[in-house]
Formats: sequence, C-alpha cells, structure tokens
Amino acid sequence: MVVGCDSAGGIGPKWLDKVRVSGYAVGKFTARVALMEVLSVGAMPVCVASTLTVEPNPTGLGILRGISHEVRHASLSFPVSQIQSTEKNFRVNETGVGVTVVGLSTMSSLRVGQCRRGDMLYAVGTPHMGNEVLSAERAHKIADIKDIQSMLKLPFVRELMPVGSRGIFEEAKTMAEDSHLRLSLNSLLNIDIKKSAGPATVVLCAIPSHSARQLARNVSKPLNFIGSFN
Repeated sequence: MVVGCDSAGGIGPKWLDKVRVSGYAVGKFTARVALMEVLSVGAMPVCVASTLTVEPNPTGLGILRGISHEVRHASLSFPVSQIQSTEKNFRVNETGVGVTVVGLSTMSSLRVGQCRRGDMLYAVGTPHMGNEVLSAERAHKIADIKDIQSMLKLPFVRELMPVGSRGIFEEAKTMAEDSHLRLSLNSLLNIDIKKSAGPATVVLCAIPSHSARQLARNVSKPLNFIGSFN
C-alpha cells in the first residue's frame, strides 16, 4: 500500500485567502500532487479522500469538481473510489484543502531506491508557486500527471520524484539517500534548486548517463540537468 497526500491553505476564492483562485483550481492542483506522488513510485491509485475546511456549496463543490477532473485526467485503468468531508457547522473565511490518495503496488513494481552509481538526475518542468502556477501551466512550463505516466513507460527511467515546497535540492538529496548514494550537483545550473516548486510543478527523473538524449526526445517540458549520483 502506498499513500500520498497534499494540503493547501489560504489558496482559493475566499476573502481571507492569500492567493485568490477558483475552488476548481485549488482542488485540481492539490489532487494532482497526491496523485503524482503515488503514480511516480509505480503504484495505482484506488482511493481519493478529500478533507475540505469549507462549506459544501459553492466552495466545496468547486473544489471537488477540480479534484474529480484531475482523477479523470489521469485516465486510470479502473474506477477510483472518492470520499469527502466538508465543514457544515461554522462559516469559514479562508480556504483549506487536504487530499489523500491510497494506491496499491507489488513490491517488485515499486520505484524507490532504484538509482545507481553514475546515473544522471534531470528536472522536468521548472519551479513555480502561488500566483505563478496558472500562467506557467498555460505556458507548458510545469510537470503534470501525463508527464509522469509518459516517463514511467520509458524502460531506461530508474526513478521519479515530484518536487513541491521542499524544492529540487532537498528532494534530490532524498533520492540519493534512498539509494545509499551521494549527489554531485551540476556546476552550471541555470535553475533555482532551492525554490519551492509549489504543487509539484517539477518532477525529478533519474536515468543512466547514456539515456539523456532519449529522455530529451520524450519530454515536452523544460528539462534541466541537476547532477549525478556517486
């Protein structure tokens, strides 16, 4: 069993929200993160639980539409159970969203700790957060579920990891540690590896050193070489 989760606070359509977007948008991106976390390790989502600190209608309804859209966008091979809870007792002036995704996988299919010495690490997509995200998505600068699903089909891809608020550098170190390796950073980086990537706008991809050109041919989002494992 694999569990992925994400939350968003102060992002939405309410008057105290710091980033003003539709309920649909915050639902879509929050669900995207949790789904990407489960899919990236080779598991298949079977349940999506949404915990919303807003009234059922209209804010809750809009958020749930965004969550359901992202589940459909994933084009999963079988139906996913969805459960949800909203705030029905008190008036809320600031949006809060939590999404948890439960997935199933066989041990042999899990892609965790699969990096090898000499492998190269690439970032697919560029880090964006807050008000930057919607325009970056329209410009095809951020990673999404379809990118993960496409890369999972490439036989040379060792491991994938979505990047959120911890930033590229911290997640890259985690990938190295999981495989009992060390990360040597590219000395000519032209991407901010410490910036928050918000709702998983970046996916890290570990591949053998001889597969870099093949990866570039199969990825349509910005691609940056982060470093190598040793």
